[in-house]
Amino acid sequence: MNKQKMIVGGAVIAGIVVVIGVMAFIKKGKTSNTSAPIAQSAVPAPGDAAAPKTTETKVAEKTPSDPEKNAILTGNLNITGPFDLEELRSAGVPVVIDFGADSCIPCKEMAPVLVALHDELKGKAIIRFVDVWKYRELADGIPLQVIPTQVFFDAAGKPFTPSAKLQIQLTQYSNRDTNEHIFTTHEGGITKEQLLAALDEMGMKK
Repeated sequence: MNKQKMIVGGAVIAGIVVVIGVMAFIKKGKTSNTSAPIAQSAVPAPGDAAAPKTTETKVAEKTPSDPEKNAILTGNLNITGPFDLEELRSAGVPVVIDFGADSCIPCKEMAPVLVALHDELKGKAIIRFVDVWKYRELADGIPLQVIPTQVFFDAAGKPFTPSAKLQIQLTQYSNRDTNEHIFTTHEGGITKEQLLAALDEMGMKK
């Protein structure tokens, strides 16, 4: 009798363990990330920066003062330390941040485009570059699958919603829980003409 009780008790415990394991597996499955098609002429992003997060990213309610805004608009092309994405989005101009690497071939091809637009569009748009091989932590939270990848925010600080006529393949990411649009990206190299077309749609002042 005692032996039967022990067998039954062991079976119950084993069943509980199995149920807990299944529940943990289901919970883990719900946190899967949105994937994007890999563009041509791009290379895999560093492992630490590859997982997109679907957390909400709100535009800062505080409007920067004129000196602060001027500093944002005229800031350096290269971002090498922690930066406030919401601050950039609150500047009232379109924002394009290129996540790449100085030693990546398609990124090198993009470099002259970024330099030119950064110099030509000061006060009209914010153009920035992050070397994710040197500063992986600066890409934390960005849906980065390959490099180069550009992230777009319009002049209102919102993720860019392109029109059908814009001939650029863009990927839009939404919050898994709220379905809120939180990122728009382009993967791979992009030309100066394509970037200018996107910036025009994003509300860049002439």
